[in-house]
Amino acid sequence: MIEKNKIPLSPGATIGILGGGQLGRMSALAAARLGFRCHIFTPENDSPASQVASKTTVGNYDDQEALRSFASESDVITYEFENIPLETALFLEQLAPLYPNPTILAISQHRGSEKQFAIDHGIEVAPYEVITNYAELETAINKLKTPS
Repeated sequence: MIEKNKIPLSPGATIGILGGGQLGRMSALAAARLGFRCHIFTPENDSPASQVASKTTVGNYDDQEALRSFASESDVITYEFENIPLETALFLEQLAPLYPNPTILAISQHRGSEKQFAIDHGIEVAPYEVITNYAELETAINKLKTPS
């Protein structure tokens, strides 16, 4: 794992963003106003974020060669949403500082894990049930009532 740099990024640094959607676009615009460049990694040509970023790499999230090149041109890496493959984050974490870390990404990819994480940290959540089949759905409706 790369040792995390505790010094804030200086203006002119490049922030690598995994994902090229609207959140990536808004992040890139905000970063530019603060003097940072953004390098977008996205599987989509002409993504919303790539339209405003300093640089874009178009590639699949499992393309290690493209990811390695992306990381080498980024001072720090983040992701715009939780649907980035965990394997991609784990790979990139070895090459550049990555925030939030892959453990947080894994939690955010499962709504039940998110709820449990919040509960474990003293955050109240609405009543819920994790549903994996129809029988569990019926049980949850009987327990939680509707609308739920």
